[in-house]
Amino acid sequence: MSALPAESAGGTPTPKARPARPAKWLLRRPKSHDGARIFLFPYAGVGASMYALWPERIGGAEVCLVQLPGRETRLREPHFATYEELAGPLVEALAPYLDRPFAFFGHCSGVLPAVEAVRELARRGLPVPGRLFVSSQVAPHDGPYGRLLDLGEDELAGELAALTRAAGGEPHPELIELGVSVLAADIEANRRYRVAEPFALPTALTTIGWRGDEVIPPALMAGWSAYAPQGGVREVLLEGEHYDFLKAPAPLLQVLAQDLAELAPGTEETA
Repeated sequence: MSALPAESAGGTPTPKARPARPAKWLLRRPKSHDGARIFLFPYAGVGASMYALWPERIGGAEVCLVQLPGRETRLREPHFATYEELAGPLVEALAPYLDRPFAFFGHCSGVLPAVEAVRELARRGLPVPGRLFVSSQVAPHDGPYGRLLDLGEDELAGELAALTRAAGGEPHPELIELGVSVLAADIEANRRYRVAEPFALPTALTTIGWRGDEVIPPALMAGWSAYAPQGGVREVLLEGEHYDFLKAPAPLLQVLAQDLAELAPGTEETA
């Protein structure tokens, strides 16, 4: 027999408290039970949907889209303020999905929360990624760097509109206004991320520069060589500009598939 509902002082049944809805740290729940996984981190001002044009698999690896708080499906949640504060709850959420070889990918400011997630995983004795893919970002001790750090709200709105068009969409004024607040909070987190000197990461690195990138010129990425074990950095230079990665160009996918195949041998096929 089921228990009767509790009653309040006035004799009215007291409704049962509903469990809190779990935070959605991944835009979609991983499906694959074999191969590897690659977790994609969004950059400043946007969420996981920025990877809408990417395939669901790259080689033998399932693509997992990381959704950070304070944006898109998690807009009502408070912003994380710093990458260090973000790392703890992030790795707790990802831990159930780290039961197979995996890698992290970030572009521009999306690299920095990925770096702190790697460090937090190591601190907790949890599995660490076999490889960290760094696209268009300076090494932490060379930052904070980037022209967005000095822009006002109107200029940030222009940047978001350009990003929306680069992703194949058309900017809507109300959405741009909302996005500016998210972008400003993300930029502030970037400003607060100050690293005095390089530190060792327990993972191999692939740095990806873009020949026509005027936001983060490839020559500024040399500092990453100090973050991986000797010989643990692969440097790649691709044709394209800063936002070209949004369309998942074939040369980029080939680079990712090649390195991911080392994590899960026998899965070299392309997306």
